[in-house]
Amino acid sequence: MKQQSSRTEEPHLSNVENPSRPANSSRNDVFPSSTPDDSSGESASQTSKSLWANLRFVRLFVAYALATFGDWFDALAIQVMVAYRWGADPLIIALIPVCMAVPGILFGSVAGALADRLHKVRIMILCDGITIALTVGILFAPSPAWLLPLLALRAMMSVFHVPAQQALTRQIVAEEQLFQASSLNGFVNQCAKIAGPLLGAVVLAFFSPQICILINACARLLSGAVLWPLRRLAEKKEPVIQSENAGEVPKESESFFTQWQEGWRYLRRSRAVRNTIVFGCLGLMSILMIEYQFTTLFRGIKPGDESLLGWLGSSVGAGAVFIILLLNRLPRLGYGWGLGGGYFLIGTGIAALGWVGPDTSTAWIIVLGLCIGLGNGLFMVTMNYLLQKETSPDYVGRVFGIQNSLYSVVLIAAPLAGGALIRSVGPSPTFQMIGLVTLAIGLGGILLQRMLWSISRTSSSVEKTGSAQQGIS
Repeated sequence: MKQQSSRTEEPHLSNVENPSRPANSSRNDVFPSSTPDDSSGESASQTSKSLWANLRFVRLFVAYALATFGDWFDALAIQVMVAYRWGADPLIIALIPVCMAVPGILFGSVAGALADRLHKVRIMILCDGITIALTVGILFAPSPAWLLPLLALRAMMSVFHVPAQQALTRQIVAEEQLFQASSLNGFVNQCAKIAGPLLGAVVLAFFSPQICILINACARLLSGAVLWPLRRLAEKKEPVIQSENAGEVPKESESFFTQWQEGWRYLRRSRAVRNTIVFGCLGLMSILMIEYQFTTLFRGIKPGDESLLGWLGSSVGAGAVFIILLLNRLPRLGYGWGLGGGYFLIGTGIAALGWVGPDTSTAWIIVLGLCIGLGNGLFMVTMNYLLQKETSPDYVGRVFGIQNSLYSVVLIAAPLAGGALIRSVGPSPTFQMIGLVTLAIGLGGILLQRMLWSISRTSSSVEKTGSAQQGIS
């Protein structure tokens, strides 16, 4: 369950909240602005069209899809190269995710501040270019001693790339189509999780791991080429205004350090955004404690059946794709139901896996995988949408950068804690406990949603326009 993400904008890149909105109107309800100002004419007319008519978004989406599929080819090849070709020690293998998480901890919030301060498309193109060079370096790495630093540097490029992508999406997509944009990005991510390893396995069956790594470099090259025409895209800054949640938007004259501090201050002031990130960290901590331990669970239950992990992974991906397609068709979705309901389904699936025995059929494993996938897709789409919608456009990069930093800490700490717990009490009891904890977190999100996400008039919702309901055909 990887963290990755997407963004949107209000009329004509300015994203100024409509001053005519009633004071008691909930920020958790998305309504098309009925009184756009004169400068918003172009964007206002765009909102009645399909999201696919927005060529800027199409370019951003295609670039994201290319990079995502390339990364999954690459990930599979690196695992094969390290474990099978080099015969590396398990400790070296365990250091791979650690090396990829450390840059997020060190530079996540800094990258977010830069994304809000500098030209976003140029940041993304530069990151793609450096990623290509580092990937070529990985292609010729002779040993893990060379591979690990290269992986860390390449992960750092992703740390700078993601906030820029999220902030740019927030600017170039109309607010009414934001949920659809988030769903499409989530759809690509889940499809890549399914198709990427399968296609990578086919390539590995006939060629060396280096070919998969080369495919990733080519995908990044195409990603940068698709973004290249947007390099001169004019990015409008939101004027300094006062709002209930956001306070003042930083001026261009402010220093980088001041803007970095303002990102953290904004997070403290914005209840919905702050609570979403904290809620996400709590659930993610539980999930990541067992995410790398499914092999341990199945090895103890059915040591002769190595296909169970494949069936579980495929069903998780299929469940996530299904719910994302469904969300594109639904007119409303409550924040509490999306976030809390997602964790509730994930927790249910994980806890049930803890009661799986040697006589359990593969069909039941697939059902539980679908349950986990439904929850994963529901949570991720809702969380990305909420952070995009409820964050002031000039703070989007910083918010996602801070989120990346905090989640990177969880990414390192949780697997270690989960491994220690499994060694102490065993795989099945650990899955049962962690599943029930995740389920309880999700149930708490549903019951306390009015407190956590500040619903004032109606249930927190995502209300999409007719163009968004076109969904994914």
